[in-house]
Amino acid sequence: MARNEEKAMSSLNRWTAQKRDLERANNLGKSTYVGGALPASATYGPYAAKKRPKIASEVDTVREGEHWRSDIIQGVAQKIKEIQNAALGEHRIRDLNDEINKDLREKKYWEEQIKTLGGPDYVTNGLKESETYGAELASHSGYKYFGAAKDLPGVRELFENTEVPEAPRKTRKQLFKNIQPDYYGWRDEEDGLLILAEQQAEHEAVQREVARWQAEQANRPAKRSKKDAEEAKS
Repeated sequence: MARNEEKAMSSLNRWTAQKRDLERANNLGKSTYVGGALPASATYGPYAAKKRPKIASEVDTVREGEHWRSDIIQGVAQKIKEIQNAALGEHRIRDLNDEINKDLREKKYWEEQIKTLGGPDYVTNGLKESETYGAELASHSGYKYFGAAKDLPGVRELFENTEVPEAPRKTRKQLFKNIQPDYYGWRDEEDGLLILAEQQAEHEAVQREVARWQAEQANRPAKRSKKDAEEAKS
């Protein structure tokens, strides 16, 4: 029974591979692809026959820029996965780490070009998922160490001996530089809702005081006139 299932799966795999190769040959260069396992974006699609430009400014469409950015991210993710293996050897790990840093710099160029063309602003709003796995030395700004590269001879000691620099203290001028009039409450009167609430509270307070005064007057004994007081004495 198991042998029959293996034969069926083998036949299915061959049929799927043939269908994939046939459709790939017929649809080469098109953006759609049906059936079979999808190949990587760099080997199929509207830019399959193109090589990634060395200069991002050569691309004039957002769609193509995002394609090459995704291609770089896929490559970086694969290299980060590979560099976790400490058995690769020191030279291979150093080369991989250099390649990852190079790819990340190139990714920033593509993100800037996408923003220039009117696309999403990945530079400020994008999630730098691939960069979160790297550690950066204070003395090597912009260069990150990934995976097993952080444990290489000489690198580990640098991380252990690196002192975190203290943030420079801001001057009084810098502290007050971004303070707006709102901080002091100078613009409270410009809020229409606040003015209405204050008027309502003021009206209610006046009504309470008037009611209290009227109650006091009603409970106070009436004053006799001067003439009534003289007649009472006589």
